[in-house]
Amino acid sequence: MTLFRTRGFRAFHEEQAGLSLVSTLWILTILSVLAAQLLYSIHIEQRTQRNFLDRAKFHYAARAGFEWTLAVVRADQTPFDSLGETWAEPIQGQVEDGIQVGNFLNYSVTITDEASKVNINTVDVDLINNLLMQVGTTSDEAFVQELANRIVEGRPYRTVRDLARVEGMTSELLYGAQQTGTFAQNSASVQPTATGTAEGPSTAGFSSPQATSADTPPGLVDLTTIYSVDASTDPDGEPLVDVNTADANELTQINTQQNQSVFSQAEAESLIQQRDFDRFASLLDVQAVSDELFNNIQDQLTTEDAGGETNEEEETNAPEGNGPPGQGQAQQPQGESGQVNINTADVETLQSLQGVDEGIAERIVDHRDSQGLFQNIDAIKDVKMLTQQEFIGIIDKITLKEGDIREGLININTAPPEILALLPGMDPQKAQAIVERREEDAPDTSQVQSFTEEEIKGNPFTRISELSQLEDINFETFREVVDSVTYRSHGYRIEANGVDTANRVISTCVGVIDRTGDQIIVKYWLQD
Repeated sequence: MTLFRTRGFRAFHEEQAGLSLVSTLWILTILSVLAAQLLYSIHIEQRTQRNFLDRAKFHYAARAGFEWTLAVVRADQTPFDSLGETWAEPIQGQVEDGIQVGNFLNYSVTITDEASKVNINTVDVDLINNLLMQVGTTSDEAFVQELANRIVEGRPYRTVRDLARVEGMTSELLYGAQQTGTFAQNSASVQPTATGTAEGPSTAGFSSPQATSADTPPGLVDLTTIYSVDASTDPDGEPLVDVNTADANELTQINTQQNQSVFSQAEAESLIQQRDFDRFASLLDVQAVSDELFNNIQDQLTTEDAGGETNEEEETNAPEGNGPPGQGQAQQPQGESGQVNINTADVETLQSLQGVDEGIAERIVDHRDSQGLFQNIDAIKDVKMLTQQEFIGIIDKITLKEGDIREGLININTAPPEILALLPGMDPQKAQAIVERREEDAPDTSQVQSFTEEEIKGNPFTRISELSQLEDINFETFREVVDSVTYRSHGYRIEANGVDTANRVISTCVGVIDRTGDQIIVKYWLQD
């Protein structure tokens, strides 16, 4: 019995020892798992901290690139903006790490001229219609026109991405076939700022028009913007003259490029009586003798000679081309009643009419010599204020809108041919002619290089009037397109990236700047 109890007691203790061992092993296993989990958590935390630190460092590298680019833009003093200038080239640089001594962080920056794209807040419905056709809209013209009308009705837009709310708009039209799949991912990174709503890299509408594949139609975000701006100044930096609001004295101060005065005092007053211009081409229809002036002097006018007969023989023999004033015409300028014969009067005689000065008188005589005798006194209102050459000569000195800025103009020095071809009066051939001109070698007589110490590539336009010198741009095209174009820009999109040693983009800063004033202003901002 004693032996049995001893064996039972021993078995009990062995069983207890076994259980203790198993418990200990379980505890060690759990502790090992917990330790591994703790180590993994510590590793993850350390990695997260390193990633956060890297993102923070590369963010400030991107910011350094952005600030450096602002300095480049500030240093640009040329009165034009072209793709052949320093600012248009990609910028790459380094900034000291600041944490790891001796280490440097890389950044890369690109600048896009906002005036190289179509401003959906300012352009007319016809240009939007052409734009929709280019991005691959259905050939149903009625649908395209209706969609263009809806886009205009929905203005103003705070971002190009806001076009998505327009009825009938599709992701393919807005973002392009290649970008549609990434829309959700990129749109989630868009964040508002204090000055406006920022745009994501693929949804901003600030992307380069050349960014998409040649085989895939680009989206509206590639071709449009909501911020393109130009200063309302002439090539010499002087304020443009608003012909819709300027007084007569200001109008008489407008000179051509050859510093020749265009409007006399009476002409300026006649223009004021007729003005309410919405297009530059309307200036070509301005009468030298306004309706108001004609009503004041019509009783003093005649087309009859002193004998009371009309100048039928003179009308038949009237010169068809230009000739000296009065050639082949009667020499009696006034009828028996003291009326002035507008078919025979010379410049001095015409100036005897109240409200007619030398400028208007010369235009009457020039018209008579080139077009033939006036059939009746009302025909004097056919005399125009401006010649084609005068129109071309003053186009860079005038504006039709008040304010220090002009929005929505397309820069002929930076816009791709696809955009240029959409403009009024333009087509692909004319657009290509503009591109070829700006990319050709500048002639020895060009003043382009004198604007800066840096070498400028190509032969950029330095004023709008230079468009008229292109063989493919006739005057009809010129008068149609001048309302839509400029040769410079004051609004740019800057994209700065912090890049690691493997050339991977770690952080991005995107901003749209306005340099129309004395200080550069960041209008929109996005950081990723």
